[in-house]
Amino acid sequence: MGSAFELTTQANIWRKLKYMDWLLVVLICAVALVGFLSLYAAANGSMNPWASRQAVRFALGFAMMMAIALIDIRFWLRVSYICFGAGILLLLFVQVAGHIGMGAQRWIDLGFMKLQPSEIMKIAVVMALARYFHTATKEDMRRILFLLPAALIILCPVGLVLLQPDLGTSLMIIIAGVAVFFVAGAPLWIFIGGIVVTLSSIPVAWHFMHDYQKQRVLTFLNPES
Repeated sequence: MGSAFELTTQANIWRKLKYMDWLLVVLICAVALVGFLSLYAAANGSMNPWASRQAVRFALGFAMMMAIALIDIRFWLRVSYICFGAGILLLLFVQVAGHIGMGAQRWIDLGFMKLQPSEIMKIAVVMALARYFHTATKEDMRRILFLLPAALIILCPVGLVLLQPDLGTSLMIIIAGVAVFFVAGAPLWIFIGGIVVTLSSIPVAWHFMHDYQKQRVLTFLNPES
C-alpha cells in the first residue's frame, strides 16, 4: 500500500515538472543573474559583501518556489483566505509592536531574522483575489457590489502598509491586485477610471509624501541627479 502511494506521489511530481512553465523559470534566473552581476560590479569585482548574500537568498527562494509549485494548486485555493487573514494580523501586529528601523516600523523581530509582513501581502492579496474571482461569471464582473469586496482585499493591506510608512510596497500591492482584476475580466472603464483618479490625486499625494519618497520620485525622473 505504501509503495503504491509512493509511486503515485512520484508520478504526480514528475507530471508537474513536465508541465511547469520552464520559460518563466529561465526568465526568473536571468533576471537574478543580472542582479548578481550588478552587485558584483558595484563591489568592484567582488562577490562580497552583496552578491554572495544575494546568491544565498536567491537559492533559498528558488528552492521554496519549486517546492510550492509541486504542491497541488487546490491546496492553495483552500488556504488563500487563511493566508490573507494571517497577513492582515501580522500587519496589525507591526503597528502595535513592530521593530523600528531607519525611521519606519515595518518588521517583526523573530530573533534570528526580521520578518516584513508587507512582503507576504504581495502574495496573499493575489491569492485572495484569485480565490474570490475563482467562480465569478461575466455578469458578476460587471456588478459594482461584487467588485467592492475584491477592492477591499487590496485597499485594507495597502492602508496598513502606508502607515508604516512604505509607499513602494503599497504601490506593488496595488499593481498586483489590479493585474488580477484585469486577468479576471473586470470592465475596462474601471481601469480608465482608476488611471484618471490616480493622475488627479498626484498633487494631493505629493503634499503628504515624506522627503525621501519625493527624492525617489525626482531621482526616477532625473536619474543623472
